[in-house]
Amino acid sequence: MADEAPFQFLHNEVIQYLFKSAENRETENGRNVTKLENMGFRVGQGLIERMTKDTVRFKDELDIMKFICKDFWTCVFKKQIDNLRTNHQGIYVLQDNKFRLLSQLSAGKQYLEHAPKYLAFTCGLVRGALSNLGVKSIVTSEVSIMPACKFQVMIQKM
Repeated sequence: MADEAPFQFLHNEVIQYLFKSAENRETENGRNVTKLENMGFRVGQGLIERMTKDTVRFKDELDIMKFICKDFWTCVFKKQIDNLRTNHQGIYVLQDNKFRLLSQLSAGKQYLEHAPKYLAFTCGLVRGALSNLGVKSIVTSEVSIMPACKFQVMIQKM
């Protein structure tokens, strides 16, 4: 993507804009997380289309996931995924030990409840990229210790 700092500022401002109007309303918060994920989905589709226009076809899902973890993640976050695990049955876990969009938040547990809104865009980003590569998936995120996070990708068989 562009420079790292403007991307982080834009990401933070979009989150603040969406959630400022939704204070004290739980249903609005759910809708805003969905809006963020849909934004990420569209961005992921566009990015992966540009990145793969001159590459050869991928052999299988594992090759696609390796591309996401190395090239795609490097393009967006300036580093590779720290760990990729799979059960070889359609579930992949991508672990980032120092996720850039969470690193500006305190490492304490007091901001742990705010982490899902900072991860929704990225879940959509990965889902959109996979969708454009012909892989239908469900992407969820989990944070136990800031700024480390895990993204679980469940491939849906067609």
